[in-house]
Amino acid sequence: MALVERSFDFVGTGRKLTYASAVAVLISIGSLLFNSLEFGLDFTSGSLVEVGYSEPVNVADVSSQLSAAGYQEAQVVAFGSDQDILIRMPVDESLSEVEMASQLVVLGENLLSTLQAGTTADVEIRRMEFVGPRVGEELAESGGMGILVSLGMVMLYVGARFQAKFAIAAVIGLMHDVILTLGVFSLARLQFDLTVLAAVLAIIGYSVNDKIVVFDRVRENFRVLRKGTPAELINISLNQTLSRTTITSGTTLLVVLAMLLAGGDSIQGFAIALTLGIIIGTYSSIYVGSTLLLMMNVSKDDLIPPPKENEADSLP
Repeated sequence: MALVERSFDFVGTGRKLTYASAVAVLISIGSLLFNSLEFGLDFTSGSLVEVGYSEPVNVADVSSQLSAAGYQEAQVVAFGSDQDILIRMPVDESLSEVEMASQLVVLGENLLSTLQAGTTADVEIRRMEFVGPRVGEELAESGGMGILVSLGMVMLYVGARFQAKFAIAAVIGLMHDVILTLGVFSLARLQFDLTVLAAVLAIIGYSVNDKIVVFDRVRENFRVLRKGTPAELINISLNQTLSRTTITSGTTLLVVLAMLLAGGDSIQGFAIALTLGIIIGTYSSIYVGSTLLLMMNVSKDDLIPPPKENEADSLP
């Protein structure tokens, strides 16, 4: 008699997929080491100018106009509506940070006159910001530290709630999710800014919640079901949580895809990172985490509560 009606063999294919994931992680690490990430203005340095038009404007036309005026390295993206654009200007290495900040107003005036000359619409500068090299470096260091601290706190939490093997499997699974997401950004040369960093931290929270649900069912079945090997019990647990996993991931993914398709360029990186994180995190919760538990020889003995110190003395 089967222990559950639905029985997909997740464990049977999990080991092969985990090996494939290990190869993908190595490729991602190699790309991060040699290609690095395409850091945005938040982590590098330069000027950011938000420009508003009184009528719809074509981003490609604005970019060509700035290139013709001598701003070849300017990055122009749509922002919000089709009447708003963001212009990112790289830092001038020949100037000091104080000089670059003081020339921000002059840059804005020059850009305004250049853009106004190429259109009949009214143009206005709505926002100007400058990020110095020191600030960008501090943001990069703080972002990396935030990811490491998040992983460390997850390990402590899962280890306290479950057991050390579960904590190791959860953290390795989370590192797998983060590295693959960053690897895609590195290989595809997608811009990595503060919104993407926020998405990576959100991925950690989302993925650990998914893994805890699966691990909680694994622990329950290890304690309740008397028959079955660890592989069989883990497979049962994955099948029991499958509907919850797919429904939660599917509904979340629908919202994120709506952001990706209709949110505009300003949150495109955020939406792409979340989309990748949800897909990769769901996959790792089903395959990678369970396979890691089996590789560490998890058993029912690992989940037996330790006896109390005075328990033996209290027995008659």
